Amino acid sequence: MSYSTADSFRPVTLDDVRGAQKMLSGVARVTAMEGSRHLSQMVGAPVHLKCENLQRTGSFKLRGAYVRIAGLLPEERAAGVVAASAGNHAQGVALASALLGVRSTVFMPKGAPLPKVSATRDYGAEVRLHGQVVDETLAAAQEYAAETGAVFIHPFDHSDIIAGQGTVGLEILEQCPEARTILVGIGGGGLAAGIAVAVKSLRPDVRVVGVQAAGAAAYPPSLAAGRPVSVENPATMADGIKVGRPGDVPFGIVGELVDEVRTVSEDELSAALLLCLERAKLVVEPAGASPVAALLSEPGAFEGPVVAVLSGGNVDPVLMERVLRHGMAAQGRYLAVRLRLTDRPGALATLLGALSVVDANVLDVSHVRTDPRLGLTEAEVELHLETKGPAHCAEVGQALREAGYTVIG
Repeated sequence: MSYSTADSFRPVTLDDVRGAQKMLSGVARVTAMEGSRHLSQMVGAPVHLKCENLQRTGSFKLRGAYVRIAGLLPEERAAGVVAASAGNHAQGVALASALLGVRSTVFMPKGAPLPKVSATRDYGAEVRLHGQVVDETLAAAQEYAAETGAVFIHPFDHSDIIAGQGTVGLEILEQCPEARTILVGIGGGGLAAGIAVAVKSLRPDVRVVGVQAAGAAAYPPSLAAGRPVSVENPATMADGIKVGRPGDVPFGIVGELVDEVRTVSEDELSAALLLCLERAKLVVEPAGASPVAALLSEPGAFEGPVVAVLSGGNVDPVLMERVLRHGMAAQGRYLAVRLRLTDRPGALATLLGALSVVDANVLDVSHVRTDPRLGLTEAEVELHLETKGPAHCAEVGQALREAGYTVIG
């Protein structure tokens, strides 16, 4: 398989995906397919997790990046490649380039998580930090390509990229031939498009469902309009699918072959990430957990067996902590309360004693005694509590009120 840059808009076929699979042999891992008893019980049918979070570089992105770079003409390889990414695509391009002996430059936003920046450098790329958002970083990378002749490696809008990502679909059918529904997260659409080409060519009866974060859902309005349209200021914790406009190449494939595109909330994404960690023992980033979020949102909507594609596991530890707390709060297992009490010796101990009676686990206490909002004899306390569910949260609140405390938030 060898195509020049001009072939970015050519149709993607099953033969392309099979060719990509041969090319990736010994390069990309055939990632595990793990059953989930918890999700299976919830859905009422077998649910399997396709663990691309365990792929080299921590996501599926290596597949498409390697196929794209391997398909460059000799003179294009000699000029090097350039990419723009906040994380997963950056690492995929860096490793693919190193394996193929091609010089790579990757532009990343100045605020990109340090572990992702470090990993991209470790894979062999020259990293340049530019801009505060990915759009600014993308513009800088494209300008660099125009100035130097380096080939710009788009994260999703190229036929070779889509063919590489489609190898995930071939593996799914090999590992779970009885599958009836495949759930996959959608950002620009490269992964969903590739999986749809592979799966629908071999098993047109299998339902392929795309999942987007509600705050960055460009596909539903685009599909309604019949052309890619932009979503202004996309906002979601799932940065792997935080894309404001579908790619031109994957959009046509998604529109033709993907059966449905659903959206999930931030609460559902948080709960899904927490479930993957607690029940499946898998570290998954919010974008990678989006298919599980769709299952949590409406478990009865999917015919089984169901395969949920966990597309990546590159999550910043700081974000992980925030998301886990958000997920616990969404499930009623984490409660933050502020209250005022009389500032006297032993008052805080009395408060903690009241919480111990209702078996609330205190994670953190913030005690403010000097603030213009407080009276001379008042203190404000903020408590972060681990609770057992919505009913227990209500019980804690009731116990505080009965003890005479005024809860203010």
